[in-house]
Amino acid sequence: MDCRASSLLKLLVNILFEFLSLSSLNKPLRKRTRRKQRSLDWPKERLRRVNQINFVRRSQRAVRWLLPGLVVKRWMFTSGIGLIVALLGASIWADLRPVYWVIEGLFWFLEGITRFLPRGFTGPLIVCIGIGLLIWGQSRSFDTIQQAVAPDKDAVLVDALMVKSKRNRGPNIVAIGGGTGLASLLQGLKRYSSRITAIVTVADDGGSSGILRRELGVQPPGDIRNCLAALSNEEPLLTRLFQYRFSSGTGLAGHSFGNLFLSALTSITGNIDTAITASSRVLAVQGQVVPATNADVCLWAELENGEHVEGESAIGRASNPIVRIGCYPEKPPAIPRALEAIQNAELILLGPGSLYTSLLPNLLVPEIVEAIQKSKAPKLYICNLMTQPGETDGLDVGGHIRAIEAQLASLGITKRIFNEILAQETLNPSPLIDYYRSRGAEPVKCDKGNLFSKGYRVYLASLQGSRTTPTLRHDPRSLSLAVMRFYRKYKRQN
Repeated sequence: MDCRASSLLKLLVNILFEFLSLSSLNKPLRKRTRRKQRSLDWPKERLRRVNQINFVRRSQRAVRWLLPGLVVKRWMFTSGIGLIVALLGASIWADLRPVYWVIEGLFWFLEGITRFLPRGFTGPLIVCIGIGLLIWGQSRSFDTIQQAVAPDKDAVLVDALMVKSKRNRGPNIVAIGGGTGLASLLQGLKRYSSRITAIVTVADDGGSSGILRRELGVQPPGDIRNCLAALSNEEPLLTRLFQYRFSSGTGLAGHSFGNLFLSALTSITGNIDTAITASSRVLAVQGQVVPATNADVCLWAELENGEHVEGESAIGRASNPIVRIGCYPEKPPAIPRALEAIQNAELILLGPGSLYTSLLPNLLVPEIVEAIQKSKAPKLYICNLMTQPGETDGLDVGGHIRAIEAQLASLGITKRIFNEILAQETLNPSPLIDYYRSRGAEPVKCDKGNLFSKGYRVYLASLQGSRTTPTLRHDPRSLSLAVMRFYRKYKRQN
């Protein structure tokens, strides 16, 4: 008996040992099987998660239609009332019989449902079904409209309407200047308002604009082209085409497509203002771009050594400090749209841009200066980041302001117009600043205490942006954010 028990025990031990051995051998296989199963389940879980996120986004988008300011709900409500009134009119016309049939059918339907389901469950269920059908139908309708209107754009219709509504409620802004500085400002401001007017200098006589001006007799289109492209809401490819500059070709090298386009439209329509309006429609411009004058203006400058220099491009290369500038013809007329924009402005901006060749030429139009002086809107001067060799060598922020006031004084304006100044915070040393210094430019310094003692209100901000760039220029987002903060602060205080 003991032998049998011993043999049985050995057999059980051997079976258990074999089982454990097989288990240890199959363990990696089981691990691989479980890992494979998890890998098969992962796409399902990810797909489920994506579907949940999409459902939440669609729900949020549907709720956004209820937000005020979209100018959609009122017309949907009006359409619903119109449908009900039309049905009532048809019922009255048919001796009210359809109304009785509808009411009887509705009572029969509700009575049949409540026989099988309790009223406390049926009512909320039907309400939810109705709301769901309404939201689904409207969302599908708006998706169809969006696909028909803008099939290639990724923006959702409700989001686009909300952005448009927000911009339509933005302040009425007039930005005065020229060059790349004004274009950078406009590019940032269009995120906050669609009521923007850019008043642009037309004194350029160098590069592509100068050639077209001399050979075709049109006003220089370069600065106008930059502002149109900055305010454009059209596809980026079309904007890039407008800014495209030919690098080769007899007679084409150096010209931009936009300059040629504007010059051709000016020759066809007869004036630059009409050409700008047509180009604005092509580029879906948000706001308007207006030349400071429609006269053929030629700048001149008087230097500190008494020398007289003519031409915008020659002034930018002046060998001595500039004392004052003027133009031929004297007192050029302003375009009525520019005066109307200044009259209705809630915020007037001057700059950034080349002081003597982009900003002050606009102030040589007496009607524009007079309109700015009469306006009750806050007037903000935006100073450059760096000095410009040949124009503003050695000038700090106070020097820029003195040059503006001296120019206004030559027109008989003794009362200070620009009391508010936006300037760059102190720039940290960098290889980029060293490079600019090697080219004769210096950071524009701001003595805030001295300006404050003279009655100016100075606002310092980081205007060059946080991203590393090959050039030291105003960042559109940082600049526009600083401008809008100034405007909101001014509104709160006044």
